[in-house]
Amino acid sequence: MTNKAFVVNKTEDGKFTSGIEEISIPSLEENEVLIKSTFSSLNFKDALSSVGNPGVTRNFPHVTGIDVSGIVEQSNCKDFKKGDEVLVTGYDMGMNSDGGHQSYVKVPSTWVVQKPSEITDKEIMTYGTAGLTAGLSVNELINNGITPQSGEILVTGATGGVGSITVSILSKLGFEVVAISGKEDKIPFLKELGAKEVILRNDFDIENKKPMMKERFAGVVDTVGGNILAEALKAIKYDGVATCCGLTSSFALNTNVFPFILRGVRLIGIDSVECKIEKKIAVWNKLANEFKIDTLAALTNEISLEDLPDAYEALLAGKAVGRYVIKI
Repeated sequence: MTNKAFVVNKTEDGKFTSGIEEISIPSLEENEVLIKSTFSSLNFKDALSSVGNPGVTRNFPHVTGIDVSGIVEQSNCKDFKKGDEVLVTGYDMGMNSDGGHQSYVKVPSTWVVQKPSEITDKEIMTYGTAGLTAGLSVNELINNGITPQSGEILVTGATGGVGSITVSILSKLGFEVVAISGKEDKIPFLKELGAKEVILRNDFDIENKKPMMKERFAGVVDTVGGNILAEALKAIKYDGVATCCGLTSSFALNTNVFPFILRGVRLIGIDSVECKIEKKIAVWNKLANEFKIDTLAALTNEISLEDLPDAYEALLAGKAVGRYVIKI
């Protein structure tokens, strides 16, 4: 067996290089699983790791890829056996542990989830961490009483991985979706996914000194942070809910307490990396069933390991649309 991998190396002068290499297949220790990879996906965190961002990865050489699906090749635990169809997202995989952009990946058994039978390994990697995050966000809206009858749902960063899947899930469930995007040429794409209306980012990302705006949105799924989230909070209806999961606009949130104490607005943080495995399993099963969208093919750009450099460049430049799925 050979292990083909996309490896990032750090040179003696502190620069980073990357490319395809043949590396050793890792040996298992107690309670570890070796997965023969079939598909992986691409996330912004992978792109940061590929250029040596120290906030993501500090150990080099390093194999990127925070998501992977595949078949158990070897197991050194009681919960999984050879031949099981599984997936892994989050935890430390692809950060300071080698990730899913390789033929064989070793992980602790506590990170591994049995793949639901109702979905293929390619489909579940089209979701990947982005889809899990979207599913967790939609789940929080529903669990906090937001229904299609409650009113419009605002989705920010809507052409990105999390945003585009969120638009699709909400539309399938019967919600009226208003999407925010900085890509005017992608308005038809977002409407194809199910957005009722698209607001251009420059028309929304305007710092308004008013502490609150007219009530409009029953819920918000925010993927970008910063001023866009701050302005969205001002326009949420009484007893509405906002979730936040990203910071591509900014990690700062300059807001006020009025939406929270006068309208009972709730702001809920979404973490798909370290959340309990039981919560991950529940959402994966929803993504394979009642949350499963009909637009997965439209969201998918299938690439190979050799295509990763170009895909990383697109992600880092903010030009990526939908989801990249890597066939291993």
